[in-house]
Amino acid sequence: MNHIGDRIVIIGNSGSGKSTLAMRLTRTRGLAHLDLDTLAWEPVMPPLRRPLGDSAREIDAFAVTNPGWVIEGCYADLVTVVLPLCTLLIFLNPGVEACVQNARARPWEPHKYPSKAAQDANLDTLISWVHEYGRRADVFSLAAHRSLYDGFDRDKIEFTSLEEAASWPNARAALLPRDRH
Repeated sequence: MNHIGDRIVIIGNSGSGKSTLAMRLTRTRGLAHLDLDTLAWEPVMPPLRRPLGDSAREIDAFAVTNPGWVIEGCYADLVTVVLPLCTLLIFLNPGVEACVQNARARPWEPHKYPSKAAQDANLDTLISWVHEYGRRADVFSLAAHRSLYDGFDRDKIEFTSLEEAASWPNARAALLPRDRH
């Protein structure tokens, strides 16, 4: 079923299931997909954030080129660029321990790492990052995501468990008032 007018943004901690849900929505709703990780960083080591304006231009180009899309990431600063166009904001907030379990089980992400071994070598850093979600005061934090979610005045859903997010939209379709067919 094609949901051409859907413009969905998914936010949450690393390991919260953003990419998994985004890929499912891409397949089931015929939406274009943008993982903000792919345009937030310069291709250098150690990692370096790209200038916000450069990333914002790419987000804008993606959003206006595609009539229906899902954009996902933990970057509150980048999400604010596209929120005015968003028809549904999804906040994945299953708790830190669920995110840690997901991070440990994640498959190789070739768009982020040259090999599974390179990804696994970064696992301890990622787990530490996930644990700091509630304590950080940056654009990747629980506070930043909560502020975006609470301030969004259109359709939105917060999932507080991985199971809840995995069953949506089938079991929770009523939560999306403008679910077009």
